[in-house]
Amino acid sequence: MNANLKAKIIRVCDEKIAKKGSDVGLSFYAFFANKNDDPEALMQLATWWIQTHQLDHFEKATKIKHMIFQEN
Repeated sequence: MNANLKAKIIRVCDEKIAKKGSDVGLSFYAFFANKNDDPEALMQLATWWIQTHQLDHFEKATKIKHMIFQEN
């Protein structure tokens, strides 16, 4: 996964945590617009989320953020 996508994930996680608290859950779709304007990035994240880490559809934003930091 590229650095720009990782930065976007961290930013979105931070925004969601600030608005809804540390127990907020996200799906990988939370990082994209309602239309598929970046299919390559969507597939990168879907592969990371589903195939690589076998995550549930919804995961806590704090968990996702921690996992991204671990990969840096």
